[in-house]
Amino acid sequence: MHPRHRENHLIERIGWLRAAVLGANDGIISTASLMVGVAAASSAASEALVAGVAGLVAGAMSMAAGEYVSVSSQADTEQADLAREKKELAEDPEGELNELAAIYEARGVEKDLARQVAVQMMAKDAFSAHARDELGLAEHVVARPVQAAVTSALTFSLGAAVPIVLGILAPRAQTSWIVSGGSLLCLAALGMIGARFGGAEVLKPTARVTFWGAIAMGATAAIGGVIGHAV
Repeated sequence: MHPRHRENHLIERIGWLRAAVLGANDGIISTASLMVGVAAASSAASEALVAGVAGLVAGAMSMAAGEYVSVSSQADTEQADLAREKKELAEDPEGELNELAAIYEARGVEKDLARQVAVQMMAKDAFSAHARDELGLAEHVVARPVQAAVTSALTFSLGAAVPIVLGILAPRAQTSWIVSGGSLLCLAALGMIGARFGGAEVLKPTARVTFWGAIAMGATAAIGGVIGHAV
């Protein structure tokens, strides 16, 4: 008898990977854009650093709250569907058996075999079978609000720390260029890392995140320059 082969599917990473990439990406772009915009409007390097730190704190809290609220809404919907499914199983088990058999048959299983499979699946764990095959709620896609909130806040903070450190190390006259250039390099690296962890090809995600980061920083620098000259 051959030992059971353990497969590590990339889809199992989707919950934390999405929150991590989003948080780090947003941390770098928003904080760097804020610092570049302030630096373009003011000659005082300290103002850009204060803006960066304030952006880190506010952004991390905002990301945590936003992720928690949005993912909690998803979790509430999932729980409502599961509760309804549990009620239907208790009130009409035969109807639910027919429904499950029809799902398997629609996927290509022969009619009689589909019913046999449905009978066996419901005998083992009817609720799990319907949650998975009728509602599509497998373990790796179930909403986890706390995990999403903590992951987003931590990765946002790590991403936001990049332009702040660059701003501290940069000469005063070159703050904008060093913060924007270094942040774009970090965004490109983030795109590559996210693509690798997700099993995707590297070039497109890297180019995408770098392009939009450059657009954001260029726009805030232009606005900061206009406001700085106006006031």
